[in-house]
Amino acid sequence: MSDATTTTITEEQRAELRRHGILLTSLQELYNWGRSNSVWPLQFGLACCAIEMIAASMARFDIARFGSEVFRPSPRQADLLIVSGTVTKKMAPQVVRLWNQMPEPKYCIAMGACAISGGPFKQGYNVLKGIDRYIPVDVYVPGCPPRPEALLHGLMKLQEKIRAQPLAGPDAPRHLRADDPCVYPVPECGATDLEPPFNPEVWKPPTLVRDDA
Repeated sequence: MSDATTTTITEEQRAELRRHGILLTSLQELYNWGRSNSVWPLQFGLACCAIEMIAASMARFDIARFGSEVFRPSPRQADLLIVSGTVTKKMAPQVVRLWNQMPEPKYCIAMGACAISGGPFKQGYNVLKGIDRYIPVDVYVPGCPPRPEALLHGLMKLQEKIRAQPLAGPDAPRHLRADDPCVYPVPECGATDLEPPFNPEVWKPPTLVRDDA
């Protein structure tokens, strides 16, 4: 193969070609462009963060600009689960069920301190210390509660992540890999806690290193 056929075009060269009306792209870029601009959220909220999520869909913040204007009432038609608010241990199994009912490709945004770590209720006996213990989270949006602009920023980060995904190899999306189950075990309420307390496929407790000195 000659050197001419293996030369890659830089982003600057592609931008220059675009200015002259020549568009160069690949199947991967087209596929990811379509996925990143049609992320439909599930109409689902848990607590006060859900009010900010609803505000993001109204005219002032206009989440429709990013292709996510259609909040779907059914998980069967949704691509994005926004976990907005405190996840109690009684509610956690229902959240995992909703996640399992969503078809791939699907994504998850943990919105607010409660969905990320339990927030101000972390020490409560009935509060889950982060939804990422049971389902994979793509983007974390910190705040208590985060404003609608923060959620829009999180959605833009998710779109960037989708556009950068290769379609083959170990970093391919879940729905293109045969080794990923895409469905996760639903925890049950045990005698003192949820059973199992976490899903080891998506979360592991941090290892504490004590300084003996």
